[in-house]
Amino acid sequence: MKIHFCGAAETTTGSQHLLEVNGKRILLDCGMYQGHREDELRINRNFPYFDPASIDCVVLSHAHIDHSGNLPNLVKKGFRGFIYSTYATRDLCQIMLADAARIQESDCKFLNKMDARKGGSGKVAEVIYTEQDAEQCLRHFLNIGYEVPFPLAPGITLTFYDAGHILGAAQIVLDIDDEEDGQHKRLLFSGDIGRGNNELLRDPQPVPDVDIMLMECTYGGRRHESPSRDDETFRNTIRTAMKRGGNVYIPSFAVERTQQLLYLLNRAYRQGLLPNYPVYVDSPMAVSATEIFRIHPECFNKEVYNFLFAERDPFGFEQLHLVRTISESQRLNNLHEQAIIISASGMCEAGRILHHLKNGIGRPNNTVLFVGYCAQNTLGRRIMNGAMEVRILGDIYPVRATIKSLDSFSGHADHDELIRYFRATGGRKQKLYLVHGEKECAAAMKAALAPLHDGEVHIAHLNTTVTC
Repeated sequence: MKIHFCGAAETTTGSQHLLEVNGKRILLDCGMYQGHREDELRINRNFPYFDPASIDCVVLSHAHIDHSGNLPNLVKKGFRGFIYSTYATRDLCQIMLADAARIQESDCKFLNKMDARKGGSGKVAEVIYTEQDAEQCLRHFLNIGYEVPFPLAPGITLTFYDAGHILGAAQIVLDIDDEEDGQHKRLLFSGDIGRGNNELLRDPQPVPDVDIMLMECTYGGRRHESPSRDDETFRNTIRTAMKRGGNVYIPSFAVERTQQLLYLLNRAYRQGLLPNYPVYVDSPMAVSATEIFRIHPECFNKEVYNFLFAERDPFGFEQLHLVRTISESQRLNNLHEQAIIISASGMCEAGRILHHLKNGIGRPNNTVLFVGYCAQNTLGRRIMNGAMEVRILGDIYPVRATIKSLDSFSGHADHDELIRYFRATGGRKQKLYLVHGEKECAAAMKAALAPLHDGEVHIAHLNTTVTC
């Protein structure tokens, strides 16, 4: 059995790991790389490490774009097999992949228009895939519930376990009777692991009897400042921000983070713990994702599950305004009252949040509140790191707004939580490969895990192959 690391190796984006076993080529995730525009186009457009037509099937851990976002291009380039996922992951991909295509089309149109205005060709940007490509991709999905063994191929059985990260997120377990060496092996790909004690979701499930493990290490060497539930800090941050007299802009992932915020705001308003500031969710995908959340109670923790049936709508309240059209979004630039504006994307690499930042980041009375992780080389990371000015949609803007971040909302387990997850995972774990972590994070996690078991701990390197 061979594993080829094609993405999310010494970085946190573009998750792709190619497994070759029993004559089959199984791709674990097919994420879109996010970073410098030139690197994005080169990596995402061309699949430099394998031929899409050679892949027999894809097993998808969850719907985040850095794990699922290049599936339409994979199909476009010749992939003809099944894409295996949980039911909720497929439903989220239906909106997320189409939205990714629309964002590409919109951003390319804008960039070409700006280039033409500056005397250029007006053809500097081109989409990687279209909405039609995204729709074609969905025809390849085949859905499986948690803890339901499924025969993926002769000698290979797939089982999903809850990862507690976003709705439908799964750890991928492959039970393999390896024809080459005659041994039975259980391979676990962690996907992205949640912190546990989430406002909405169940805790990550321990997986027994693991021999080979691909484990994420996004927060290796780093601890979250706040516990996974820190409602009071969130409410105090909102109160302080609104006292400045401006708006609060929250770049937020449309899936899970936005619903988490809505649940907390709903609860705070119902209990009278926050003044009744209007809340605008300016992301058509977030609006659609919230509807999908309502039809997947199997993913919720007991508290939200009971709330769903007792109150009917954990994510809706009187002060909430759902923004779908571009004209409605543009009107938010001229609000006459203070407001909380939640808009995608969380890393500020695309979507309507860019237009809100363009109009609001230069005003000292405004606040930009980050509630999630931003990868290196993204606009969100530059703002969080204290940049005095930033380029947004081709132009330079000064950063005068107050910048805040709360890591209690992080969907990723931190260093200590990852160690707890590792210890809860049973089995020999003879070989462990650390993926989905920047270099220093992977090194810190390797140092911490090496004394905890007798097997080997490796840091996965991009475009390398290992034999297990």
